[in-house]
Amino acid sequence: MENEGGGWAPDFDAAELVRFLYVDHGGVVRGKAASHSRLQERVTTGIGHTVAMMAMNMLDQLQDVRGMGPVGEVRIVPDPTTYVPLPYAPGAGAMLADLRNLDGSPWAACPRAFLRDAIAELAEHGLALVAAFEPEFTLGRRVPSPDGGLDVLEPVDDSLCYSSTGFDRAHDYAVTLLRALHAQGLEPEHYYPELGHGQQELSIRHAPALAAADRHVIYRETVRGTAFRQGLWASLAPKPIADQAGNGCHVHLSLWELGSGGEPGRRNLMYDAADTYGMSSTAYHFIGGLLAHLPALTGLTCGSVNSFRRLAPRMWSSAFTCYGMDNREAAVRICSPMRGREAASSNIEFKPSDSSANPYLALGALIHAGLDGVRENISPGTPVNVDPATLSPEQRAEAAIERLPDSLDAALNALEADELLMSRLGPLRSSAYLTVKRSEAQDFATHDAAYECFHHFTKF
Repeated sequence: MENEGGGWAPDFDAAELVRFLYVDHGGVVRGKAASHSRLQERVTTGIGHTVAMMAMNMLDQLQDVRGMGPVGEVRIVPDPTTYVPLPYAPGAGAMLADLRNLDGSPWAACPRAFLRDAIAELAEHGLALVAAFEPEFTLGRRVPSPDGGLDVLEPVDDSLCYSSTGFDRAHDYAVTLLRALHAQGLEPEHYYPELGHGQQELSIRHAPALAAADRHVIYRETVRGTAFRQGLWASLAPKPIADQAGNGCHVHLSLWELGSGGEPGRRNLMYDAADTYGMSSTAYHFIGGLLAHLPALTGLTCGSVNSFRRLAPRMWSSAFTCYGMDNREAAVRICSPMRGREAASSNIEFKPSDSSANPYLALGALIHAGLDGVRENISPGTPVNVDPATLSPEQRAEAAIERLPDSLDAALNALEADELLMSRLGPLRSSAYLTVKRSEAQDFATHDAAYECFHHFTKF
């Protein structure tokens, strides 16, 4: 619908409550809701919020971060263009929100502002990024542990990868989820049962960078909300069940010429028909930037202790700093384009990523790293078209292939040492993020795998 000024405005009539959602440094989706009677006012003013919430970790343990204590207020200000109904919560809707200072300016710890700044920096170079998050999740039931400990996630099936049994066992849930995503304009593309027991994959269509991150937040909420509505439990945690396949969230990326209105234009700048792999020099330099900053990137794209239970060799999750053509053990995969649509479909896949990450921080960091490669003409080296785990240590050293961090602590140390990413994050955001994440690492180090899996499958 149109507002009085001729611009687009959402139809809030069916929503008695509208959630204003953001993602915190712990990767948790949080927010507040406005009632229908005060909604138009709150779209403008936002809802008051303590600055301390961005110092809260995923265990609801408040951390000591300067500038994020009991004194201070920001506003949760929704973006009306992101409004969606919540089919799994009749009478409710949601919008993605920015965290703003009282004067309306972006707060220095706002995740959406970080991604928006990265997009603006990319635009200064005549580039626009299109992205798609490709999440996996585990569908099951939350049940008491047989040993009397914390609850566990019991998968809905023990079917095989891509098996018809898996389709049948999850059919009612999958169709309901598909309909919910369609109702929210998220454009579902593919669905299938994945490798792990109860594991599902349903992908949605790509979008410009900010919209892609927004869509992933709504996707996460819808996957879980639809399950709760059916008496089930869905988890996008990297390893909700320690002995089952982990849930990744690979990020597909393509660079486009900048359109006249700041949107992606008509030409995919990653494509070059003359290249062996169909990639342009810009694409290779972007890959070079990702690889150069890769250890640090995992501190943002693999956002939890649980992430590193999955991020290991021979897990198809990537564990080494290399790239290759359709190499699913490489950190960056050059994806085969679609026949007849090569120019439009050329893209790369960043694999060491999962849904415990804050998608705005993760995607913003990927843009900054890739753009650094484009600016500095960073070479990605020779493509690796074998499983890097099969190479000897000497062969990997000769090819400058390094093992990715094997723990959240190691990833955070790499992030803190990366001057580019730290400067782009800024002092308040980087201090809060590192403090929050290190507190999680410290807590989980004192507990067993059952405690870790419980707290991750119930939060993500």
